[in-house]
Amino acid sequence: MLIEAEIARARAAGCRHEENLPFLLGGERGQGAVLLVHGFTGSPWEMKPLGAYLAGRGFLVYGLRLPGHGTSPEDLAGKRMEDWLDEVTQGLRKLAACGHPVSAVGQSTGALLLLRAALEEPLNGLVLLSPFLRLRHRLAPAAGLLRFFKPFQNRPLTPQNLPYYYERRPVAGVHQINRLTRHLRSRLRQVQTPTLVVSAQGDQTVIVPSAMELYQRLGSRRKEYHLFGSEAPHVLTTADNPRQPETLTLTASFLAGLRRG
Repeated sequence: MLIEAEIARARAAGCRHEENLPFLLGGERGQGAVLLVHGFTGSPWEMKPLGAYLAGRGFLVYGLRLPGHGTSPEDLAGKRMEDWLDEVTQGLRKLAACGHPVSAVGQSTGALLLLRAALEEPLNGLVLLSPFLRLRHRLAPAAGLLRFFKPFQNRPLTPQNLPYYYERRPVAGVHQINRLTRHLRSRLRQVQTPTLVVSAQGDQTVIVPSAMELYQRLGSRRKEYHLFGSEAPHVLTTADNPRQPETLTLTASFLAGLRRG
């Protein structure tokens, strides 16, 4: 696939920071292809450490940019679940066109989008990092109404993370996440893809037990669940997570095991 075309498309959409652009890495040893999907208000940057790790182990890795991300909160506020899902579906198909068996790894909302795509697209394996069926914020279920009165929710970010995440989260986007979880809940039994689920007790963004609920609902005959302790945060792929090295090795080992199988 031509990553230059994907980068040009991201730039045309308003993505300016280099680290927020989509990326393509590795593939020299033919271990298969992996699509990486970042989370809500994030960017491909948060998947880059995992991408580099997998590429170093012979995988062809494509880190896509979900519409509305890496640009502005206002841009994201105008995007729908269907826009994100279409980008994920196209990413899977572009990798499949390279002739490799395709697996996928998603962080948070990216994990949910991959579950939805897995209902229709053939996948070799799935790794779901911090997936969920319920968000932690007590007002999240009312986002469909709140978006008309409070368009954005402010949240603190460290200076080093400011270039890669939005300080203002569009409530309309939370409404789209609610749509996605409602859509998935009754369909998880239909997902047959081998799946690894990883979550953390220190997650302050989602209701952590809902990850186990999601895991239990999956129809996959081969599935694994791993729970980090309170020291690990919501985003598991970046250096902010003290268990990042284990996240990378768990993911790579699971995908390599599928390849051998």
